[in-house]
Amino acid sequence: MFGPDSPRGARLGWSGVIGAVTFAVASARLGPAVAAVLGWILGAGAFVLWTLVVVGRLDGPGAESHATREDSTRVVSDLILIGGSIASLGGVGVLLATHRGEGGAPWQAVLGVLCVAVSWVLVHTVYLLRYAALYYAQTPRGIDFNQTEPPDYHDFAYLAFTLGMTYQVSDTAISSSVFRRTVLRHTLLSYVFGSVILATTINLVVQLASPTG
Repeated sequence: MFGPDSPRGARLGWSGVIGAVTFAVASARLGPAVAAVLGWILGAGAFVLWTLVVVGRLDGPGAESHATREDSTRVVSDLILIGGSIASLGGVGVLLATHRGEGGAPWQAVLGVLCVAVSWVLVHTVYLLRYAALYYAQTPRGIDFNQTEPPDYHDFAYLAFTLGMTYQVSDTAISSSVFRRTVLRHTLLSYVFGSVILATTINLVVQLASPTG
C-alpha cells in the first residue's frame, strides 16, 4: 500500500475518501463550513503524508523509475493546486469568522492555520513530483544539481521548497525553457501564498492573541 508502486491516482482517491467521510461525519455537529475545512485538512494531509512516505525511501535510480512511471498529468496536478489554494482561502475565512466573534471559538482559528499549512505543503509536494517527472522526461535534463550522483526525491523537494520559500533557485542551475515556465508558475503561486494567505493568517493570529482583539 505504501510501496513505490502505489500510483498517484490511488493515493488521490483514498485521500478524497478520507476527506469526504470526515466532512460527512463532522458536518452535522460542526456545520458544513468548518466540516469542509476539517475534511480538507485530513484528506490533503493524508495525500501529502502518503506521497512523502512513498518517494522519501527511493534512491536515485528508484526515483527515476518512479518518476517515469508516476501519473503526473497536468490536469490532476492543477486540480490539486487549485484545490489547495481555495482551501487555504477557506481557512483564512474561518479565521475571519472567528475574529468577528459571533459564535466563534479559538479552536477554529487553529483549524484555519492548519488548513493553510497543509495546503502550502501540498502545493510544493505536487511541484516536487512535477519537477522529477520533467527532469526524467527530457535530455539534457534541464537542471543541474551540481553533484555526481543521480538526484533522488530529496533533491527535488529541496528545489520545490526552496522556490516556495524564497521564490528563486539557490545552488541549482536551470537550463530548460520547460523548467523555467514551470518554475515561473510555481513561484507566482508561492508568492500568492506568502504575500496574501500566509501574511493575512499571521496578521489575524496576532489580532486574535491581542487582549483588545
